[in-house]
Amino acid sequence: MSQDTPLFVISVAAELCGMHPQTLRQYDRIGLVSPTRTSGRSRRYTMQDVAHLREVARLSAEGVSLEGIRRVLELVDQNTALNARVRDLERELANQVMSQPGNRVFAAGEQGVIRLNPGQRPERSGSVVLWKRR
Repeated sequence: MSQDTPLFVISVAAELCGMHPQTLRQYDRIGLVSPTRTSGRSRRYTMQDVAHLREVARLSAEGVSLEGIRRVLELVDQNTALNARVRDLERELANQVMSQPGNRVFAAGEQGVIRLNPGQRPERSGSVVLWKRR
């Protein structure tokens, strides 16, 4: 089972969060948490919904307004999505680099770091090169 599986009826979710079921209904109305609905229109909460509700309770106890809580949760969700996108892009880039292994060959020379073409060897030299970062 994943964290996105709708498991809990409102009474169980409320008990897991330490809230009254009416509070969960209000949070659903204002969009803080949006549980899935069955064909009979009853709410079903996921573990992720329960975690969000616990975070709402924590922020509320610290004095954050409901609008502030909504914005915090929105930013957390946005950050999570962006982190996932960055991981996907990094994975895609790594796959591209690995599929073209000969295209990224470099060597240190008298003029600094130079790019070598696939199959090309650097010129041999007896000189010593001191490399300084600019």
